[in-house]
Amino acid sequence: MKKITIHERDNVVVCIEGELSGHKIAKRDIKKGENVIKYGYPIGYATCDIKEGEHVHTHNTKTNLDGILEYTYEPQLSEEKKAETAYFDGYKREDGSVGVRNEIWIIGTVGCINKTAQLIVDKAKAKYPDMEICTFNHPFGCSQLGDDHATTQKVLKGLINHPNAGGVLVLGLGCENNNIPEFKKVLGEVNEKRVKFLVAQEVNDEVAVGLELIDELVAYAKTFKREKCPVSALTVGLKCGGSDGFSGITANPLVGRFSDRIIEMGGSTVLTEVPEMFGAETILMNRCVNKEVFDKTVSLINDFKEYFMRYNQVVYENPSPGNKKGGITTLEDKSLGCVQKGGSANVKDVIEIGDSVKVQGLNLLTGPGNDIVAVTNLAASGCQIILFTTGRGTPVGAPVPTVKVATNTALAENKSNWIDYNAGPILEDKDITEDFVNYVLEVASGKKTNNEINGYKEISIFKDGVTL
Repeated sequence: MKKITIHERDNVVVCIEGELSGHKIAKRDIKKGENVIKYGYPIGYATCDIKEGEHVHTHNTKTNLDGILEYTYEPQLSEEKKAETAYFDGYKREDGSVGVRNEIWIIGTVGCINKTAQLIVDKAKAKYPDMEICTFNHPFGCSQLGDDHATTQKVLKGLINHPNAGGVLVLGLGCENNNIPEFKKVLGEVNEKRVKFLVAQEVNDEVAVGLELIDELVAYAKTFKREKCPVSALTVGLKCGGSDGFSGITANPLVGRFSDRIIEMGGSTVLTEVPEMFGAETILMNRCVNKEVFDKTVSLINDFKEYFMRYNQVVYENPSPGNKKGGITTLEDKSLGCVQKGGSANVKDVIEIGDSVKVQGLNLLTGPGNDIVAVTNLAASGCQIILFTTGRGTPVGAPVPTVKVATNTALAENKSNWIDYNAGPILEDKDITEDFVNYVLEVASGKKTNNEINGYKEISIFKDGVTL
């Protein structure tokens, strides 16, 4: 049985073949109560004596995590390197942003308008087969209160402002809380050639009027052509879902090396999934560039723990059944693999849902680990591409190109209609970093991902409040 040791301090090894592929085996005897070490860090403790060679998993290992913690800033900053930039072919917008796609989006202010939006899309696509035209259904925009309603508005605002959309039709019903006049107060000033508004209750035939507005948006979007752009114009989202025991060994470290590389070129990356930082949060905290960013990171972590506790839920109710089947035992096990997507760069800022990146480099974004909510949050923060690692596989896609990176070759071969890139060769000691960087730049230049080819472009807005 082939096995791999991740870190010299580890007291477990990971199987890379056979029935226990992705699972842990004791490298030596582990006493009851002793920490189980993986990635060089504790991932829990042994609930009984574990003999050398025995399977280490949920039946004999338990998390060390419990409740809200106090943290001390102990900076361990990395040297900030600069690298010669690479380029991609993108769409330079009038506001200075750069898109990697030139699409027409219909953004509904309220869920009641979903079907109308789809009718407009269907007719518009028949008329403009060479243009990607789409809408993103959601059930919100009315009967929400306070911060919950504000979150919906911020997410929709982020999507409307997204540079991958060459033109946007904002479609409202007319009687909703998030009606267009109210929403415009949140949205602020927009380019009237790029963003059009339609209130369905105010016209006789909303589909016909919608198509007329799409005509104008398509004409405007077609004035943009791809041109050479530096990597510094890219903001890339980092996400994992359906993780397995190889996630922290292959795909996540590969994405981390990509993150470091584009940051060295002046680009930015965004790491989210706050509950999947629990147990590895101090690694990120100690990489914060200053005390202010550290304090924001502490609030990021503890605010999300309080969110769990407010609903009387166990803070560390993770990993999922699929994660466990793939070899992940505790939340620490999952989190220590998860944060590797952030590479080794210093943490420059922490942003809220719907906020865009303001500081170049690695940013942390609040939000849950739920796949569709997380990719929606990343898109709403302006990420033009999302790198999504997976060991179990998932077809889900964001409004933006969503690169599925398989942790193992078997998944890549079995679900080639979902997977875009295979990180499995890393288990054979192959360095594929440069190839992966080049692949992502090809996507930025127009190469379609499977989520685009298959039409998987969904959103799910984070909800934490009363529905009337």
